[in-house]
Amino acid sequence: MYKHILVAVDGSTTSSRAFDAALQLAHENDAELHPLYAVDVPVIGYDVPGYDPSIVRDAYFEEGKRITADALALMQRDGVRGTPRIVEVEPIGSDIAQCILHAAIDQKIDLVVMGTHGRRGFRRLMLGSVAERFLRIAPCPVLLISSANAAHEATVADAAGCAAEPS
Repeated sequence: MYKHILVAVDGSTTSSRAFDAALQLAHENDAELHPLYAVDVPVIGYDVPGYDPSIVRDAYFEEGKRITADALALMQRDGVRGTPRIVEVEPIGSDIAQCILHAAIDQKIDLVVMGTHGRRGFRRLMLGSVAERFLRIAPCPVLLISSANAAHEATVADAAGCAAEPS
């Protein structure tokens, strides 16, 4: 059904859950998987006196290399084809959703998988701002993976750990 799946990754728990779902779909459909990490240096940093945005930019690229290398290792383990990519939001201060859109069009993606909330926090009650913006402009189907279950699973694991400790 799907032949080219893009998954947005950013190192967050929800993003990892989205990657796992995309990896399973790619494996089941014999599809190529394209993990995408977007480097987005906050604009506000450019206005701070003495601030060097290249330090933040370099740190994001290093994080992207680590995350995409981990994704590639998992893809190879499961025999899933594809190439992770690191892209930079251009021009600086532009929109990540637009960056994902361009990648989806360029790679002829027929499904995008992404978490509802990533490392950028909660700007909306129901959807992360990037997920919501991308959903509005998506050129193909989008599978959103909820962050709610990740928080619930962590709470259950913490509760189980507390119950297992002797008093």
